[in-house]
Parts: sequence; structure tokens; C-alpha cells
Amino acid sequence: MTMTMTTTASHAHSDEELFEAIKAGVDALPPGTKMVLNSAEFYGPHANRLANLEMLSRFYEANPGYADKTFLMVKGAMHFEQRRADSSIEHLRKSVDACIAALRGTKKIDVFQSARVDRSRPIEESIRNFVVLKEEGKFEHIGLSECKAETVRRAHAVHPIATVEIEVSIWSYEEETKKVIAATRELGIAVTGYSPLGHGFLTGQINSLEDLPADDWRRILTRFKEFDQNMASAKAIRAIAERKGVTPAQLAIAWVGQLGPHVLALPGMSSKKRTLENLAGGDVVLTEAELAEVAEVMEKYPVQGDRYFGDDEAMGLWG
Repeated sequence: MTMTMTTTASHAHSDEELFEAIKAGVDALPPGTKMVLNSAEFYGPHANRLANLEMLSRFYEANPGYADKTFLMVKGAMHFEQRRADSSIEHLRKSVDACIAALRGTKKIDVFQSARVDRSRPIEESIRNFVVLKEEGKFEHIGLSECKAETVRRAHAVHPIATVEIEVSIWSYEEETKKVIAATRELGIAVTGYSPLGHGFLTGQINSLEDLPADDWRRILTRFKEFDQNMASAKAIRAIAERKGVTPAQLAIAWVGQLGPHVLALPGMSSKKRTLENLAGGDVVLTEAELAEVAEVMEKYPVQGDRYFGDDEAMGLWG
């Protein structure tokens, strides 16, 4: 996931550093395997929401051979300030065209998806609007994000859905998450699980709020406000990772991967070192005993706080 590459103004990364992180990930994969890059129309600071896609356009311009080695997923169709999805054909076209323009012809969008489900219209209507733009050649596949299992089934009945993006981690494994993973397995749809590291909380790198930049948006997440209670869980996961000889991030990514062969963890990436560490997590195999240990931690230290800012319904989650 490329969001962290361009969202924090006080901790800006140079293009050279970001390009190195992407290239390192691609180069570490087996030949013929594509690296998933997950971007959005709004993964940038307030002054330039398209900054992430513009960064990717510069990457592809400097490294044209990597366009065919990456699989680009893009989220849009949002009235961001209102935190509301709009999958009307007019707004959808405007959103897709803005993303295409930001990429400047360097890379075609492989999957386009609404960042949230538009609750003002039936999902069937939304998907039919996506199909119109897909058939115009604006993107290759249709995806869903932050949706219920029932929504996945209804959407897939209109047109094949390629991917469903939901939050999945040791920190976020709600009942609806389990239902979505089961439904997608049945339907042959890939799940891309974002924030497998609990927005960085499970990496072992965060020990207090002071470890985050002053303008870091995670400071207002309810789960970060419940810091002490949730740190007990993170420390227990660190202990399991230490006994296994892997990093906490690698353990967390491996845990997501064991949920099914169709489930892909999407950790953030902003440096070569972090990219390679996270990729190695995909090769970690957890034993039944280790999975049982993680399950025990999840039961003993249930995560405190909502997924975002205290009102997940207002955030449009589980549409």
C-alpha cells in the first residue's frame, strides 16, 4: 500500500527513496509475479489529494519497465470532505478521469473501486455504472472496498468482482470480516487486507504517541487513544515473534496470509528496508501452536476502540 508514501507532510520522502522501495519489492518477487500497488484519488495532503498517483506517474516515467511488473489498484468515487461515496455515473467518471490524468499515461489502472459503498443507491446500480466505464477502457477490473459479504454477493451477481479491500489484522478481525473472507473464497474473489500491521501498532516500532509525527493522522484514531490497553496486545505479539525469530510485522503479515490462499496482506511501504521486511513476512509459516498463541492473545487482550474516529458507521464502513 502506497498511502504512507505521500500523506504525512512533516515526514516527506524523496522520490529516490520511494522509487527504491517500490523497485526493491518488485525485484524480490519471482519472475512473472506482479507486485500489488494500492493507491487512491485522495492519498495526499489536503493541498493535493492526487499526490500519490502523481508520485507513481513519476516512478513509471523514470522506470517504464516496471509498469508491466506491477498491478495497480486505485480507490476513488468519494466526496472526501463529506466522507461520502458517490457512484453516480457522473461523479464516477469525474473521479476515474482525475486518476487517469494524474498517471499521465504511464500506467493503466488495473482495478478501480469506490473507497466506500455508495449507500444512496443499490449496489447493483453502482456496479452497472462501473461496467460502463470499464467497457470504455478506463480500467481493467472492478473492485469493492469496505463492504459486507452480502454486498459482495449482490455486486458479483451483476459483474465479476476482482478484489475486495477490507481491513484485516490481528487487531481487526471482526465477524463481518470473517464473513467477507468466506464469501470471497466461495466466489473466487481475492481479498486485499489493508493495515495488516494495525496502522503500525503491531510493528514493534511504536511505544508511545510521541513516536508519531505531530501531524500524523493516527494520533486521532480511537485505538491509538486507548494506547496503554492496546499496547498489552502488541507486546504479547512481539513476544511470540521473538520466540519464532521473526519481526512482529512479519508475524502479523503471516497471520493475515494464513486466513486463506485468496487473502493478500497490504502493508504500507515507504522504504526499501521496510518493503523487504514485509515481503519476507509472506514466507513465514505459522504452526498450529503459534496460531493458537495468537488466538489466545486476541481473546485475552481484545482491541479497545473503534477502527477509526469513534463512529465507524459515519465513516461509511461495512457498506
